[in-house]
Amino acid sequence: MASDGLAKHVVPASSPKFLDKTRGLVADNITYDLEDSVTPSKKAEARTNLCKFLGQPRVKTVGENAVRINSVDSGYALEDLTEVLKAPNIDAVVIPKVNSASDLNFVTDVIRHTLPSRHPTTSSTSKPPSAASGSHPSQPLRLIALIESAKSLINLPSICAASPYLTGLIFAAEDFALDLSITRTPSLSEFLYARSALVTAARAYNLPSVIDLVCTRFRGDEGMKALEEECEDGKRLGFNGKQLIHPSQLEVAHRVFAPAREEVEWAVKCEIANGKAEGAGKGAWTLEGKMIDKPVVGKANAIVERAGLCGYDVAGLREKFKNVEPE
Repeated sequence: MASDGLAKHVVPASSPKFLDKTRGLVADNITYDLEDSVTPSKKAEARTNLCKFLGQPRVKTVGENAVRINSVDSGYALEDLTEVLKAPNIDAVVIPKVNSASDLNFVTDVIRHTLPSRHPTTSSTSKPPSAASGSHPSQPLRLIALIESAKSLINLPSICAASPYLTGLIFAAEDFALDLSITRTPSLSEFLYARSALVTAARAYNLPSVIDLVCTRFRGDEGMKALEEECEDGKRLGFNGKQLIHPSQLEVAHRVFAPAREEVEWAVKCEIANGKAEGAGKGAWTLEGKMIDKPVVGKANAIVERAGLCGYDVAGLREKFKNVEPE
């Protein structure tokens, strides 16, 4: 199970009860929160709870264990990192209120000093580490940046280039609305520019994960309908996952952001036919009556890769459609 999208479920680290409940969840990512959901008087207790919890055996049904620390300018970030980096089962650090590259530089420097095996001074690859293969003590600790202000939006290029270990961006709509003095509406039209900017920056800088805003409605049929509509809207904009605040939201987010079976089958057919077309020297061809060229093949390859991360039997589909020919 990968964390490069689908769902990021946030859980307050101050509650041992909520921490224990995550052991029964199936999720791409669980983000254990030390920031907004934890009051100042509970910060130290939350760190202790979290270190104890992450010291237990990993939950096999959770793809990624992430910790949201407090912002660099809060005065708590260094203590958060000093404590939680001791935990053996931490895969990623979520950094809130990233306004400039210096915020990521600070976190990277602390991790390199505290855990040099997880953050070597030089990276052997220009691509960010993937979450697809799960956690391993020798794998770099992944960084995920929360974009929450006008300043962070303007500084997206430098933020995205700040660290080779940055793997994703998350849009924090409520703080962004506060910063710009705008009101959130059901249409989300007031966030269109910001959301599009995040997706564009993530693609431009080869960040595998770009996560859309929280749906604040989740109770009852109307709440689930609102969530599904928001997920579909985010997927159309190019987001590959959604922030979640309640376990009841997981199923909808997984269903919407995972590729549909018909989409996966088409992509596998396209992949197979393209291999044969390339062998025959064809640059453009048709499949099921539709013109196929390089950009379409690229999209198909991305769908196949994502399908594998979402649990599809890609090998079985390749066998099923092995006789597909380019038209």
